[in-house]
Amino acid sequence: MNKIIITMICIIVVLVGIIAGVMYFTPNTKTEGNILNEANMENKIQENISIENTSNTQEANSKEEEKISPNCEVIKNIYYKGCEHTKSIYSNIEEEFVNLNKEELQKKLPDWEIEKFSENKIVLYQAQDGECGEHYIVKDKDGQVVIYRKTKEGEEELVETTDISTEYLPKTDKMEIEKGIEVNGKQALYQLIEDYE
Repeated sequence: MNKIIITMICIIVVLVGIIAGVMYFTPNTKTEGNILNEANMENKIQENISIENTSNTQEANSKEEEKISPNCEVIKNIYYKGCEHTKSIYSNIEEEFVNLNKEELQKKLPDWEIEKFSENKIVLYQAQDGECGEHYIVKDKDGQVVIYRKTKEGEEELVETTDISTEYLPKTDKMEIEKGIEVNGKQALYQLIEDYE
């Protein structure tokens, strides 16, 4: 019985020794794997950086080469120094400007500053002396709401006599119209008239 116990202890010691030896002398694949993974990650980072740089260069080149499409919308913002108002004019692109890039368009329109340029939308800006010509006065004349335009000389020029009777307007609106309501821009004028209808 003692021989069996001694034999089993010897076998266990030998097995433990073999396992310890295998673990000690086998290279640490986990560490090597980590080193390889770090090297692979560095290579991937370098590849991503070069791909990003290439795409940025291509993007910059494509923006330089961006050309005006036939469907392009043009917005001309004109600032009038005399009255300090900005008037926006919306239109479609003229045929002669289709397929031009930004530099070519600037050469054709030297008096305009290009604020925004894309193939489908162009925003231009220009400052001009004088007034915008869209200064209105809304007044009461013979019980009707009447629209006048202020001229450069400060005079009032009749634009339209509306069908709106001042008789049915609220008291505060009547008082304002009797004094005369100054309105700048057609959009603001139309809104005011719409409020009285």
